[in-house]
Amino acid sequence: MEQQSLFNSIGVVAAAVLPLFNIPLIIRIVKRGSSEDISLSWAVGVWVCILLMAPSGFTSQDVVWRTFNYTNLLLFTGVAFVTVKYRNGRNAKK
Repeated sequence: MEQQSLFNSIGVVAAAVLPLFNIPLIIRIVKRGSSEDISLSWAVGVWVCILLMAPSGFTSQDVVWRTFNYTNLLLFTGVAFVTVKYRNGRNAKK
């Protein structure tokens, strides 16, 4: 049982840390003022899939899956938002 507890602890840490790698992408898009190098269909497609998986994660008894869902939904929502917001660049005419 001790080994399972260790694996769960490692899994929870990884589940919380993995979505943090979205933060540099968000910062890069905002600093550059453009998300033109990011596929809009990719960003929105991944975000929709995350939304569709979220109920499973929120109701799961598995703490690793639940933790990953909360952090990934929050941070990838940020990626999708800035990708759409900066799609045509910061200074694009509307």
